[in-house]
Order: sequence, then structure tokens, then C-alpha cells
Amino acid sequence: MAHATLPLVSGGEKGYPWGKRENIVNTAEKCEIVIPARLASTRLPGKILLAETGKPLIQHVWEGACQSKKASGITIATDDEKILRTVEAFGGRAVMTSRLCACGTDRIAEVAREMPDVDIFVNVQGDEPEILGDAIDTVASLLLENPQAVMATLATPIREKAKLDDPACVKVVFDRNGRALYFSRSVIPYPRGGWDDAYLSVQPPMFYQHLGIYAYRRDFLLKISTLPQTVLEKTESLEQLRVLENGYDIRVGVVPYAGIGIDTPEDYREFVAKWQATHMENRNSGEAR
Repeated sequence: MAHATLPLVSGGEKGYPWGKRENIVNTAEKCEIVIPARLASTRLPGKILLAETGKPLIQHVWEGACQSKKASGITIATDDEKILRTVEAFGGRAVMTSRLCACGTDRIAEVAREMPDVDIFVNVQGDEPEILGDAIDTVASLLLENPQAVMATLATPIREKAKLDDPACVKVVFDRNGRALYFSRSVIPYPRGGWDDAYLSVQPPMFYQHLGIYAYRRDFLLKISTLPQTVLEKTESLEQLRVLENGYDIRVGVVPYAGIGIDTPEDYREFVAKWQATHMENRNSGEAR
């Protein structure tokens, strides 16, 4: 059965069930968080709706996004009515998008076409349950404070050799002005003179992990979503390389932490264990008072 796109909406005003937020920082430009969410996943099917914590994974992401002080709203963009109903149940705002969207960027662009009053869109991954409002505000600020910038993302230092060697950990290098030079699943920069463990502790850091959060100006988002895939993008399977190959800048901000991204059953078990430990600690602390 074909699905209508975008008119089907659920949840409270602009993604906040309690109405307008009082702690939003007033800016001349309007910022919207969009969380792409689909059920299909190669290594962990249906992960968006896993709920061993008592909450579906997508709700954890949404609650983290709600801590942003710069965003005026949150929209969950999905292609599945199960996700739509789940979001509605916990009070979020969701829209149906086309199942033909090739990637999260295309899904966000579909939302952006229907929101001409929004200047900046922040793409928060639907499988990042530890996302912090501070991280969202940091990436949004890279555009809010730099009118000439069209796209921004975040990175964090890599301090473990196993992570550096893991192709699932995307690396990024950037220039002294914070403009991305390249993203890769390989080790970049490559230590041509041989490996030294000291590389992992130098200051400033030598290696950075790219975090899958982006901010786009609306016009630029609509433009890049129409560009064909590029050679480097296909080779590395990294859609941000389409931007660099077409000659556009990506601003990179650095944060000191990287939350858990849920790609495998092991990732989810680790997240649940950490959440349960934190939840128990907080409960015991409350009882002690």
C-alpha cells in the first residue's frame, strides 16, 4: 500500500508535548531538529523500537534532543507507521516520509521542503540514545555564529587503538579553521614513520572520530539532496563526502565525548546495562535523601 508523505503528523506542538519551551535561546534564525527513523537495519533490525529499558530507543534519542536550548522544535521523520504510533504514544511529533529516500539526508530534505520558515536543520541519528542537548547546540552554533557556513558536524578525539583501527569508526581530519579535509573509515592521518602509542595521547589530538550529527542551512540541504552520489561517497559509503567532492565546506566542532551508537545487539546490550546502572544509582541516591 502506498503511503502519503508528510501530511500525516502526530504529537504536540513542534515536537514538544508540553507546548512552547521557555528555555529556548532566541536567535534570528530558526532551528529544527529532525531525527530520521526507519525500521530497516542490516545488523539489528527494528532497533529503533527496542525497549528493554522500558522506553523505545527512539524515545531516548528524543528525550536527549529535548535538552537543546537552541532548537525550536523536534520532528521524527519515518517511513513506518509503527514508529509513527510509537512516537505519538510518548508525545513526540512525527511525519511520514517516502520509503524511497536513499539516506537520512534525503529524508530530512523531504521534511525541510514542507518547513520554509526554518533556517537551520539539525540531523540527529535515530540510533544515538546518549545524544546530549549540548552537542546539538554546539553543531547548530557553528552555523548560527558563522553566516557563511552552510553545513557543520562534530568530532571527538580518539584515544584507543582499537577504535582507530575499526572501520565502523569514521575518522575526520580538518584544517586550522575547522573545515573538514576528508572523512574516512581508514586511519587518517596515516603515521608513515611507523606506529607509536604516544600518538593516542598527544595534545592537540592527532586522531578524531566523526560523530554522526549534522547541521544544514535549508537551501543547502535541499540542494545537496538533489546531487548524484559521488565516487568517494560510494567507495567509503559516507554520504558527507558528496559535499566535499562538490566543493562545499563542512565546519567541524570538537566535543570531549562520544555517545553509544546502536549498530549491533552488543551495542544495545551495553547501552541497556549502562542505563540500568545509572537508573539504579539515581534511585538509590534519591532514597538516601
